[in-house]
Amino acid sequence: MIIFEKVTKIYPGQSVAVEDISFGIEAGEFVSLVGKSGAGKTTLLKLFLSEEKPTTGHILFKDIKVHDIPASHLPYFRRKIGMVFQDYKLLPTKTAKENIAYVLEVMGADEAEIGRDVDEVLNIVGLAERGHHFPHQLSGGEKQRVAIARALIHRPEIIIADEPTGNLDPYHTGDIMKLLIKINELGTTVILATHNKEVINKLGKRVITLDSGKLIRDEQKGKFIL
Repeated sequence: MIIFEKVTKIYPGQSVAVEDISFGIEAGEFVSLVGKSGAGKTTLLKLFLSEEKPTTGHILFKDIKVHDIPASHLPYFRRKIGMVFQDYKLLPTKTAKENIAYVLEVMGADEAEIGRDVDEVLNIVGLAERGHHFPHQLSGGEKQRVAIARALIHRPEIIIADEPTGNLDPYHTGDIMKLLIKINELGTTVILATHNKEVINKLGKRVITLDSGKLIRDEQKGKFIL
């Protein structure tokens, strides 16, 4: 489904961000990218989203070279992907429901479809009773659940979670990880980028380890080892 083939990214005037990276991700996998800050995790995600272009090598999604997709077609490619961030990125003046619905409104969905789908994803993330609350009325864990619901609303093939538990306490971290596992079990490919050792060691899923821009380990049921 996703292939990184001998990918190197060098920023002008800077050191190598990632060097000669090769790996594949199958549809339906749950894969964690781990490494210290600056290891190259964020660069790999930006390369896959075509926010950055590789200096050398290729990134493919279903045999299509991502970095060759014309700029005018990138929004359609990115609709196959749902993003979850550490800082939630919710619109403060919109309720939970409105934050989630906004994605479908931009895509041109009709009102009936939006209402049905928003209620469905709120149920999936366990916030059916909190839909009319604004972000400032929600806990950190609830905000992240809204962010995950927003990422799910357009039925993406892939969820990319970039440090999704970085601002959460251990209790809410556990809840978010259970939710990501549930989403994966429903058939969505999940790519988790994190430096949370405890989260990784509890998951028992595939782990790709980066160090100073190089892939140093790729293990099924891996651990956080650096």
